[in-house]
Amino acid sequence: MTGDETEPERSGPESTAEPGASAEPGVAVDHQHVVLLSGLSGGGKTAAAKLFEDLGYTVVDNLPGELLPRLADLVVDNPERFGKVAIVLDVRSGDAPMAFGAMRGALEGRGTRPQVFFLEARDEVLIRRFSETRHRHPLADQRGIASSIAAERRLLDPVRSESDVVIDTSDLSLRELRERIFTRLGEAADPNRLAIQLISFGFKFGVPLEADLVFDVRFMQNPYYIDELRQLSGLTAPVSEFVLGQPVAQAFLRHVREFLSFALPAYVSEGKTRLTIALGCTGGYHRSIALSEELAAWLREQDFGPVALFHRELDRA
Repeated sequence: MTGDETEPERSGPESTAEPGASAEPGVAVDHQHVVLLSGLSGGGKTAAAKLFEDLGYTVVDNLPGELLPRLADLVVDNPERFGKVAIVLDVRSGDAPMAFGAMRGALEGRGTRPQVFFLEARDEVLIRRFSETRHRHPLADQRGIASSIAAERRLLDPVRSESDVVIDTSDLSLRELRERIFTRLGEAADPNRLAIQLISFGFKFGVPLEADLVFDVRFMQNPYYIDELRQLSGLTAPVSEFVLGQPVAQAFLRHVREFLSFALPAYVSEGKTRLTIALGCTGGYHRSIALSEELAAWLREQDFGPVALFHRELDRA
């Protein structure tokens, strides 16, 4: 069984509204994107929030429910500062359905329709996750973990039914969860921009199946064979300097930048809203990481669209 992703049936005028678009005719929103992120405890909200952070979103978590309407005013009144915002709403906010309704109503009342994600998992998976992490369930007062999960499901059911995207994370790896969310963000994105996902990987573990473009960087000198660099990742200065200091690395980056400067606008003109670029070396720990960090920085400077960077083999470790 794979992770299940559903879109609850919606009725009324909201069923055809674009997330992030104006909820009222004549109200202009300059591509501001607001995400409401909810779900069961242990369902993957922390990992999802980290993804939004990587994509340049301002992430607001665990805000008391009574402050949410004020946050909505702040977000709507400052679109340049809060162009991309992800707000986490769950049982820690108090009355979660009331907090959700207040936040959504405040946003839509000001002309901004948020995109709502809800993350969940099967009971046995949630129980296992709490056991492995030894975290306390937020509703675990005098009741056991199973009763706490059941109570939370009942409390959050109204939020789930109003969500745009429901993702069952039971059988999803971290990479697969990121891809699911990234895909749905791409669908809600500005059609004139690309949501770009950049992945470093090791060929020994296989090529990422979601990759649209794959670049093989195994032709460069490998830091693995230098004793003092072997245990360091491409995120460290010594490895990055070793890799990027090679003339062939600079030539590679120059050619890739030239290609992407040509190709990315062409992808947009063909209606593509998201693109996954993968850079691979042997183990995915040195060269591909250093080069993808450099390429991601350049892509963000060019502002083709939001850029998410994932180092797959670091996640594996």
